[in-house]
Amino acid sequence: MAKVSISLDAELVVEVMVLAGVGSPQDAIELVVRDYIARGHRTEARTELRDQGLREVDAKPQEPQG
Repeated sequence: MAKVSISLDAELVVEVMVLAGVGSPQDAIELVVRDYIARGHRTEARTELRDQGLREVDAKPQEPQG
């Protein structure tokens, strides 16, 4: 797997380490990134289900109104 090196504010990283309960800056940032990706996948799944439900409602024939 390819690795990427970046510079981050030390206070920011320490805060993430404390919140995540890990002792390594690398582990803390990896946890944040993995959580962000997982959250995005969950959002996509919910949105997809909602959109699919709306499409099914729109596809049903409308009863005559009047």
